[in-house]
Amino acid sequence: MTTPYHPPIKRSVEIAGHKTSISLEPLFWELLKTAAVSERLPINALVARIDAERIAAEVPPGLGSAIRLWLVGWLAARL
Repeated sequence: MTTPYHPPIKRSVEIAGHKTSISLEPLFWELLKTAAVSERLPINALVARIDAERIAAEVPPGLGSAIRLWLVGWLAARL
């Protein structure tokens, strides 16, 4: 992994049959991969699950923010 202060990197994921780009810092991409393995899901499926939860929120954040928030909650639950 590079420095945790590396700028965001844009990658494509597929949600509900369409591709979208997400910009996350490398640290969050690594955490997302780790979470996907832990949850026994492909990254696209985990992102789709996070997206569905995000859309159901009273005031939905952007997808990148939702992923970061979900990851922080996921980590906190494991402490």
